[in-house]
Amino acid sequence: MGEAPKAGHGRYPYSALPQRPLYDWPGGRRLAVYVALNLETFAFGEGLGAELAPGGPQPDVLNYSWRDWGNRVGAFRLLDLFAELGMPAAILANSRLYADCPGLMETVRAQGRTLGHEIVAHGRSNAERQGDCDEAAERTLIAEATAVMTAEEGAAPQGWLGPWISQSHHTPDLLAEAGYDYLLDWAHDDQPIRFATRNGRGILSVPYPQELNDIPAIIARKRSGRDFAEMILDAFEEMGRASRQAPLVMGIALHPYIVGQPHRLAPLRRALSRIAEARDSVWITTPGAIARHVAALPGA
Repeated sequence: MGEAPKAGHGRYPYSALPQRPLYDWPGGRRLAVYVALNLETFAFGEGLGAELAPGGPQPDVLNYSWRDWGNRVGAFRLLDLFAELGMPAAILANSRLYADCPGLMETVRAQGRTLGHEIVAHGRSNAERQGDCDEAAERTLIAEATAVMTAEEGAAPQGWLGPWISQSHHTPDLLAEAGYDYLLDWAHDDQPIRFATRNGRGILSVPYPQELNDIPAIIARKRSGRDFAEMILDAFEEMGRASRQAPLVMGIALHPYIVGQPHRLAPLRRALSRIAEARDSVWITTPGAIARHVAALPGA
């Protein structure tokens, strides 16, 4: 028999959470909470897209229009909720939104001046996956998305989430080479972890949720909006307890075509209101602020 295949990837070594050095978030807090709003655009009649119901032949009008509702209606309802709660958000944006949805990112930018939103790069569109690209095509995808967002926002994005959480074997290297400070694709830890990259610069992995994420929870597992809100509150309570032993990151991933729907927005409002009420004891923040804090720690 041949040797077993290697399980490792060479990006980070194994490290058990209880054995790591302790540190605090700003203000002596131990739990950092961020909300990620995914703003995405999809190609009509082709490409990938989440489904409310099993899709028919293209053009799949049912699912395309359901997703389009999120950018036309649901996104603005969620932005209103963030304003109501005084809560910053990470806006994970496809670069083609600037052309496909004029006014949407401008609204995000204007609100962000008051609330402190962070705009995070999320590829060109969610009709494609990086993992389907060869290295040259992936480098082009990253460069094109970065150039559009830099031109529109006046500064380069510091964080990246790949469409569909899809990576190639080269993605961390390409992001580090493009100047990114952190990525959000990996769900392997509750603390930021530094990845090795081929240029020696490295890149930080900030935890991104796949459990507290409305696509896996509501679309894949068929949980209700009320169930999803209860999941958020249960995780908030439990991670608050666990953070007494170690600093932790809790992310909540939202998509406007899912939780922007009124019957799901109502329970989400109650859950996020509970978190906002606890702002004196937890750090309600953005992944970029988390990455900067960790990068400034001694020995980071």
